[in-house]
Amino acid sequence: MYCTRKILDDLFYVGASDKRLERFENLFPIQDGVSYNSYLFTDKKTCLMDTVDTSVSRQFLENVQHVLNGRRLDYLVIQHMEPDHCANIEEILLRHPETIVVGNSKTFAFIKQFYPDLNLEGQTLVVKEGDTLDLGTHVLKFAFTPMVHWPEVMMSFDINYGLLFSADAFGTFKALDGNLYADQVDFDRDFLDEARRYYTNIVGKYGLQVQMAFKKLAGLDIKMILPLHGPVFRKDLQYILDKYQHWSTYTPETKGVIIVYGSMYGNTENAAFILANKLSEIGVDNIRVYDASKTTPSVLVAESFKVSNIVLVTPTYNNTIYPAIDIFIDDFLRMNLQNRTLTLIQNGTWAPQANNLIKNKLCKAKFNYTSTEVTITSSVDEKTASELEKVAQEIKATF
Repeated sequence: MYCTRKILDDLFYVGASDKRLERFENLFPIQDGVSYNSYLFTDKKTCLMDTVDTSVSRQFLENVQHVLNGRRLDYLVIQHMEPDHCANIEEILLRHPETIVVGNSKTFAFIKQFYPDLNLEGQTLVVKEGDTLDLGTHVLKFAFTPMVHWPEVMMSFDINYGLLFSADAFGTFKALDGNLYADQVDFDRDFLDEARRYYTNIVGKYGLQVQMAFKKLAGLDIKMILPLHGPVFRKDLQYILDKYQHWSTYTPETKGVIIVYGSMYGNTENAAFILANKLSEIGVDNIRVYDASKTTPSVLVAESFKVSNIVLVTPTYNNTIYPAIDIFIDDFLRMNLQNRTLTLIQNGTWAPQANNLIKNKLCKAKFNYTSTEVTITSSVDEKTASELEKVAQEIKATF
């Protein structure tokens, strides 16, 4: 049975949500699922904007057939060839062999790789930067946005209605529970953390490319943003644009501290909470403490993009950095995180060296450091408690 939403009289949402999937890309936990968005114009010419993942194929295909209501499908625009969006190209073309597939040269190179036996002879329209597609009332203009976050990605702007089909940009984790629009929910409460986690873990490395895309979009009168994941933005667009401006320039959203620790027997954990308490006592707000062994790195990376200060508290483990902390460091380096103030606290019973190992690992990264590095020998004593108090003052001075 179909499940569609009318956006305009001649534009429909035909995507679907998946709440069964445990991990996005088999990597990032998504306890609240994810949506796969697709949109269908029923103008003088019909036009489908992307397809969806195989997990929701049945719902998607029923939605498309219902909205078409017997009409031919004139165009299928492919903005992004990642399989969570391109998986139903062949299914659509089996049902609609009349359809012209619209994409750029890299799009069709990727189609050949994903669908080596698919014959598109006579069914393709290769577009270039700035080309348009006239559907009748709606006219789509194409803007190439490579590496946001694949090289073939393009966005489509409806010149007459101000609709920006933004591919993966402005997307979020989390399924849509009936509310299609961001203004129908409390976005800060319901979606912001998942939008941040989506951006920082999927697109985060490509801040420069996002900024280049912003330059292309700067002169457009955008009235609605329609991403491939998450809710549609139709009000207060500056809100999500401002978030992307912060994230893509690696600028903290807020003054705050995350303390990320690894601890085998509780002594290093104790140091993390002592520091958190001392920070609170001297008036530092917005403090979060995370156990790197329990919290998924995708959350830790997202929190690192959010705040101004990161504290790493780790024992030396077999002459290396504690593995859970090491994984976290690898992840935020992979996402090109920068412009944060780091504080290093290490523990070691006989040969503490984690702080130096971390600094060597981060030697090319753009971080500032608080001047005091704390070394705990097995457990916190009066000396290290005093040093933790000093570190708290140094962190506060960066605010």
